[in-house]
Amino acid sequence: MTLTDEHVQQQTFEVRNPANGDVVGVYAVHSEADVHAAVARARGAAAWWSALPHAERSERLTQWRAVLTRRMAQLADVVHREMGKPHSDAMLEIVLAIDHLAWATKHARKVLGPHRVSPGMLMANQSATLEYHPLGVVGVIGPWNYPVFTPMGSVIYALAAGNAVVFKPSEFAPGVGTWLADSFAEVCPAHPVLQVVTGFGDTGSALCRSGVDKVAFTGSTGTGKKVMATCAETLTPVVIEAGGKDALLVDEDADVEAAADAAVWGGMSNAGQTCIGVERVYVHEKVYDRFLSSVVDKTRDLRADTDLEAKLGPITMPSQIGIIRAHIDDALARGGRAVVGGADAVGERFVQPTVLVDVPEESTAVTEETFGPTLTVKKVRSMDEAVELTNATRYGLGATVFSEKRGMELARRIRSGMTSVNSVISFAAIPSLPFGGVGDSGFGRIHGADGLREFTYAKAIARQRFKPPMLLTSFSRDAKTDSRVAQLVTMLHGGASTLPKLPKRGRDRS
Repeated sequence: MTLTDEHVQQQTFEVRNPANGDVVGVYAVHSEADVHAAVARARGAAAWWSALPHAERSERLTQWRAVLTRRMAQLADVVHREMGKPHSDAMLEIVLAIDHLAWATKHARKVLGPHRVSPGMLMANQSATLEYHPLGVVGVIGPWNYPVFTPMGSVIYALAAGNAVVFKPSEFAPGVGTWLADSFAEVCPAHPVLQVVTGFGDTGSALCRSGVDKVAFTGSTGTGKKVMATCAETLTPVVIEAGGKDALLVDEDADVEAAADAAVWGGMSNAGQTCIGVERVYVHEKVYDRFLSSVVDKTRDLRADTDLEAKLGPITMPSQIGIIRAHIDDALARGGRAVVGGADAVGERFVQPTVLVDVPEESTAVTEETFGPTLTVKKVRSMDEAVELTNATRYGLGATVFSEKRGMELARRIRSGMTSVNSVISFAAIPSLPFGGVGDSGFGRIHGADGLREFTYAKAIARQRFKPPMLLTSFSRDAKTDSRVAQLVTMLHGGASTLPKLPKRGRDRS
């Protein structure tokens, strides 16, 4: 417990390194009053920030990018201490975030600024303009697994669009969120454009009820539903990026070695704690044996531990250990086999890589998000079967296809918000592509032009350039005008050439 300036006791919480249990920080549990005060401060900051010309906002965001770039190693060390994540993995998510910041800064004016659109034929005397205005204050609720890259996908695009942000990081990574806000304050010290509130679920709920203009949430599907329900009380719109059960498909003409490497990295990196990570693999029967052999060889070289040689870190949330164990046990109980790892792979803090085969599709290892370093690998007769199995889920976040001839075709048939062809998770690293899912994986988009627009509202402006030859918006409109309008519309849209050609009678072979 600590004392505030008002000499009122304020609750605090400890953050521990999941790899060894060491305390790495103590942070305030911000109350509902604290959150509302932060949002009130953000209102004033938003008025100032949104009124700045695009060039001035761009200059400050560019300065922030420089700070992040110069201090990457420092930020990576914070991520490592709070998450136990290897430094190399922490650096990767930081550099990706920096690249997104560069893209959003460069393209915000072009995407959101005024541009002319067609007024159509009936309103040809009008000039039609579309532009996008910032919402005001955006609340961001971030996850713990990628504490820099994932929330920054909302923070960056909201700021570039002209909003102020109140960011509630995960209780497992409050130091990362605080570090980011402090670094932004260095380039924008006079106005609280980016603030952080820390705490648990109640702090997040308070942010949802605080009157922010939109909430961007990343986390589990179950928590996402709670966020939606809370935001519905005040009709606050939301962006939900929830869980996934992403599949990787391997066609008979695929580069098998590349596909195996992608499956192992996509499934095991960050100890499998990746919402867009690979959890299911469907492999054409003609290349199944070669693929599985390669996956086994590559996986056996991986190890989860704390030393510098270990490629995988700990499982961050203690409760996730039980879920991973339950999924592996269920797969084995239903007749599945572990060709790497297995039941004894699950420890107190670490889970060793596990590859499961012959797992029935109804097993929780296939149907539920595992969020651990596990893969289920299944042999299929064709890519049609692979697509059918891939789509037989309530999730729809990401996917991967390895195929030389049919890659794009198969990608389009998969029900997911994002798909990579002959690479893995590459869509997340491309700033111009939107990021998000369908079904229980959520809705709305971050990243790219769609991500910028997500944190704005569309403003339509029509300006009369000259008096219309036929005044339609007046009670002075007479029958003669109505007749002329009907004739014009018929001439423009009622011609036979606009109708589909019908088959000749007696020759319909459909």
